[in-house]
Amino acid sequence: MKHTALVLLLMLTATAQSQETRPQFSTYTIGWWNVENLFDTRDDPKTNDDEFTPEGEKHWTRRRLSNKVNGLYKTLVMMDLPDVVGLGEVENKFVLRELCQGTPLAKAHYRYVHYDSPDRRGIDVALIYRSDRFTVTDSRPVHVSDSAEGFYTRDILVVEGVTAEGDTLCVLVNHWPSKRGGEEADVRRLEIAQTLRTLMLDLKKKHPEAAVVAVGDMNTTADEPAVADGMGFGDDSVNADGIRNLIHRLPNDWGSHKYQGEWRYIDQVFLLADAPWEVKKLKLLKFDHLLTDDKGQTGQRPKRTHRGPLYEGGLSDHLPLLLKLVCAK
Repeated sequence: MKHTALVLLLMLTATAQSQETRPQFSTYTIGWWNVENLFDTRDDPKTNDDEFTPEGEKHWTRRRLSNKVNGLYKTLVMMDLPDVVGLGEVENKFVLRELCQGTPLAKAHYRYVHYDSPDRRGIDVALIYRSDRFTVTDSRPVHVSDSAEGFYTRDILVVEGVTAEGDTLCVLVNHWPSKRGGEEADVRRLEIAQTLRTLMLDLKKKHPEAAVVAVGDMNTTADEPAVADGMGFGDDSVNADGIRNLIHRLPNDWGSHKYQGEWRYIDQVFLLADAPWEVKKLKLLKFDHLLTDDKGQTGQRPKRTHRGPLYEGGLSDHLPLLLKLVCAK
C-alpha cells in the first residue's frame, strides 16, 4: 500500500513538473525562395534544359553547381535552419539530394518533397523540411496546366503534415506563369489563384485547427488582378474567407525581386489560420552575399547565378522570405 502511494505521488509530481516546464507556445519557421535555375548538369531530352550543361550557353559545370548548392545551404544556416522551406526553379530530385544530403543540412535531418511538373524547361517547385520537426502525412501535385491549349506550367505542391509538438501545418508551394506570356499569362495566373484559394479552403475544412500557408513566386504584385481579384483581396490584406496576404507587413521601399531598377514583391505569402495561431514575424532576408551593386540603376539588386549568358556567381535573382508562426498552447 505504501509502495502504491509512493508511485502515485511520484507520478503526480512528475505531471506537475511537466506542466510547469511545458512551453505555452510553439514557434515554427516557414521559408520561401525562388533559387533561380537549380539545374543539374545533364541534358534531359524531354525538357528545354540544354543551356544548363557544360557545353551549353550557360556553361553549367559540376563545379558551378556545387558552388551554388553550398551557397544555398550556408544561407539556410543563416536563416536558422527553417522547419520547412518552399523552393522554386528546381529541376529534379538529384539537385534536392545534393542540397539535403550532400551538404551539412543532412545533420539537421532535411528531407524533400518533389514531383515532376509539365513545365517545358523542366523546373518545378519543391518543399524541403526538417524531419525531426515536421512529419509529412500527405503530399500531391495539383496540375494547373492546360494540355489541350498547349499551356504548361508548374504544379501547385500541396503538403500536409504534423509538427513535433503535434500541430497540423499545411503548406502549398507555388510558381505561377511569368509575364512573358502577355495577356494569356495574366488570365492563367488569375485562374491559378482561384484554384489556390479553393485548395486552401478545402484544407482548412479538412484540418480545422491547422495553419494553412501558401508561399511562392506569383510573378505578380498584390495589387494586380491575379492576387487582388483571383485571391479575392481587392485593396485589402484579408479576403472574405479569412485568408491573409502577409506581404503587406514588409517595407514598401524594398521587394523580393528587382526589375529595371524597381523593387517589387512578386513573391507572396498567404495564411489561413485561426487562433491560437499568430504571426510573429515575416522577414525579407537581405544578407550581404545575396546582393550586389545595381550598375546603371540605384542601390543594390539580387546577385544572380547568371545574368543572360554571363556567369555572375550569385545564388538567385530573388530574395528569400521567412515566416515565423506561433501556436499558443
